Amino acid sequence: MRILSIETSCDETACAVVEDGVKVLANIISSQIDLHAKTGGVVPEVAAREHVLNMIPVLEECLEASGSNWSNIDALAVTQGPGLISSLIIGTETANVISYVKNLPLIPVQHIVGHIYSNWLDTEDEIEFPVLILTVSGGHNELILMRGHHDFEVLGATRDDASGEAFDKVARILGLGYPGGPAISKIAVEGNNEAYKFPRSYLDKGSFDFSFSGLKTAVLNEVMKGEVNKADVAASFQEAVCEVLVFKLAAAFEKYGAKEVHLAGGVSANLRLRELAKEKLGEKVKLRHPASIKYCTDNAAMIGSAAYYLWKKNPDKYTPSSNFVPYSDFSL
Repeated sequence: MRILSIETSCDETACAVVEDGVKVLANIISSQIDLHAKTGGVVPEVAAREHVLNMIPVLEECLEASGSNWSNIDALAVTQGPGLISSLIIGTETANVISYVKNLPLIPVQHIVGHIYSNWLDTEDEIEFPVLILTVSGGHNELILMRGHHDFEVLGATRDDASGEAFDKVARILGLGYPGGPAISKIAVEGNNEAYKFPRSYLDKGSFDFSFSGLKTAVLNEVMKGEVNKADVAASFQEAVCEVLVFKLAAAFEKYGAKEVHLAGGVSANLRLRELAKEKLGEKVKLRHPASIKYCTDNAAMIGSAAYYLWKKNPDKYTPSSNFVPYSDFSL
């Protein structure tokens, strides 16, 4: 089954064609990073205007790159939410119109579920359930137990700021630019991760929730004292974030068990996080992260994968007669 998918939840205009939920035939992303770097973060209205300009060119490039035409596209998929309202509207309305004109089934996908399915892309072996998943990105942080396709139990979530958002804010405090994750990781290699004793927020005993607002404040307070070594601050901050993430992940694995452990979302590209997770869980645990860094950040291929398994679970639900997909900002 060949699905054409659209992702516009934030500042990436993305289209992909995915076959049978695994094989990526094309994955085209038009990034707005350079534009939003000028303001140190995403301005929703600016992002929406860029989506309007980029949507059709990206869609056409995707069809050409995948060797597809409308006659061999079996269904459409689109990110429905959560995300920036003005950005999501561009993607959902584009998908609605194409679905109506081409008489194709349209499958709405929850954004975080899309990130979860990024680990299915370009895989050669079968993923075994249950799977314990740590999703880490700019807008979300969850620990999820996945017992089967689209069968999720949320074990914990962020109470305030997600780890990716903390990376962006600390990078801004240090004057490292946007996006913060890659900037922090790059300079942290040169630093001492024990130079600054930043706090680790583990919350209540047994809690799988996350909190990084206090850590951001601690970094800000340290910088405001006077001259600091940016590399040491970045390394110490990164270590604090990764230690908490991996501690919660390991604790959840010990309590619930799983056949596999997955990292997903933008922060799953962080090499220190991957390294610590591997050390803490041990060699016997099957640890996966997306096959390519391009699948860690927002992309449409992950939406196409998630859509395929939704369709496979209930094909009668997605028919051309039930096409209209409204914007919806909902929880997992």
